[in-house]
Amino acid sequence: MSISLRIILFIVSFMVAIYVLRRIRKAKLKIEYSLFWIVFSFLLLVLSIFPQIAIALADLCGIQSPVNFIFLFMIFILLLHNFYITFRVSHLENMIQSLTQEIAVRDVMNKEQ
Repeated sequence: MSISLRIILFIVSFMVAIYVLRRIRKAKLKIEYSLFWIVFSFLLLVLSIFPQIAIALADLCGIQSPVNFIFLFMIFILLLHNFYITFRVSHLENMIQSLTQEIAVRDVMNKEQ
């Protein structure tokens, strides 16, 4: 892995971690949602500091270049996170719909009394 890629990976992952921590401190982001981004940036920091890990994992997966492994790893993790967020949004939409229906029924019942 080239030194320029390692430096870029380190800087970007460090900036993401700082940004997330600032958002938590300002109460703009819940800790449960920020945990993913902190762990993700930590993993990228580790891979940028110790490229041997990426090289070994790339060899283990049969990928020739550790850079390709890192990109594949990032895409896979972000797709998993996207699936989780989609699942969470769907669940919250169902909850909103049922709460809306419950409020409508209560309003009708209160008007009848």
